Amino acid sequence: MGKKILVTLYRDEVAPRFDLCAEVLLVTVDATGHEVRRQDLVLAHSSADDLCDLILDREVAAVITGGIEEEHYHYLRWKRVEVVDGVAGLAAEALALYLRGELSPGAILFPRLGHD
Repeated sequence: MGKKILVTLYRDEVAPRFDLCAEVLLVTVDATGHEVRRQDLVLAHSSADDLCDLILDREVAAVITGGIEEEHYHYLRWKRVEVVDGVAGLAAEALALYLRGELSPGAILFPRLGHD
């Protein structure tokens, strides 16, 4: 199986808060970085602890999110999960940048005006 990347969602954007996230995008990519599976998961309720459990249960390698409490950030890092936090903008753009190795913590992704 490939590498799994989880993006916390609020509508079509990266969720601003990890602990209030109620929906996630789980993407599996192969060794070349091409997407092989995509799942939208709606969580029963918002809970940072439950989200951490889901991340570990699904063997997620990387998490893209907005704000995350230090406790959960360090817990996931301790469990060897890459965390790219402080990201604001469209989830699809954040994922594309991550797959190209161009997404950094604190990235603010503005929509490109005048482009489709």
